[in-house]
Amino acid sequence: MSINFCRSSLFSAINTVSSAYRRLLIILPPILIPKKTNDTVLEEAHTTRLLISKIRKRQATFFGHVMRREKLENLVTTGMLEGKRSRGKQREKLIEGLADWLKAGKSLEAIEATKDRKKWRTMVANAVKQGT
Repeated sequence: MSINFCRSSLFSAINTVSSAYRRLLIILPPILIPKKTNDTVLEEAHTTRLLISKIRKRQATFFGHVMRREKLENLVTTGMLEGKRSRGKQREKLIEGLADWLKAGKSLEAIEATKDRKKWRTMVANAVKQGT
């Protein structure tokens, strides 16, 4: 009977200490553990952000494909539809984001580059290599 009593009191003491320790961990980590940004973790791992560059590459190849065809998708992706603009802050167009990523300057330069498939592919490949 005394052994069981000692075990139960020991386990209750351990539970009390562990719950107090858990409460202490909730309060202390910002003080004790230095925060790391995602960029520092990527530098320590000697790697880059792969998902974003893959998404941008696929967007660029799709955009080049659509722009070489002269159909309705061409007008929709460039945003050159007739009518009034909506009020408020304008949404960023796909072509503007791609032109920034490809470092093409203006969006018209990127549109003209899509007509030459080899030039477009080299622009996309260079942007992927830079890892931006």
